[in-house]
Amino acid sequence: MAKRTATVERKTRETQIALTLTLEGAGAARVDTGIGFLDHMLDLLARHGGFDLRVRARGDLHVDDHHLVEDVGIVLGQALKRALGKKEGISRYGWAMVPMDEALAICALDLGGRPYLAYELSPRARRIKSFDVELVEEFFRAVVNSAGMNLHLRQAAGRNSHHIIEAGFKAFARALGQAVEKSGRVKGVPSTKGVL
Repeated sequence: MAKRTATVERKTRETQIALTLTLEGAGAARVDTGIGFLDHMLDLLARHGGFDLRVRARGDLHVDDHHLVEDVGIVLGQALKRALGKKEGISRYGWAMVPMDEALAICALDLGGRPYLAYELSPRARRIKSFDVELVEEFFRAVVNSAGMNLHLRQAAGRNSHHIIEAGFKAFARALGQAVEKSGRVKGVPSTKGVL
């Protein structure tokens, strides 16, 4: 079976991003965005989703991390959409509940083509080192809108902001890995409409 993979490049006056996503991967990541916390979360995404992910991104970090974080989310969503193609035979839905120490995150998603984000992570800290935690929601919104994904990401427990966000990324990774799998039982597109 051919591997489902996609490479997307995005160049604006604010950011330059090259990203390759392989859905049938080994959890290997080579990520360099210039934002350490984002690199860590993308590495987790690849490892726990079972994807191979290469990201090289540069941007106007002297202004703010916002443009780069959001644009990486856009490009990741575009790559996911391209790699899935017509979405024939995929499981379509995925869900996961992931603990990390005192934190517990729950994720459910649908690759049905309708973008919607229900984001309910509530980290207490405003920043983790220099990373603005508000950008986590912006990242997921960008992924959702570009991929055409319905994503519910909730915090069931947690006090430590790093643990909360990391559990959220791991839950997303596990749910996404499940949703993109070829189920073996599904023939064609998993929708009564015949298209996703």
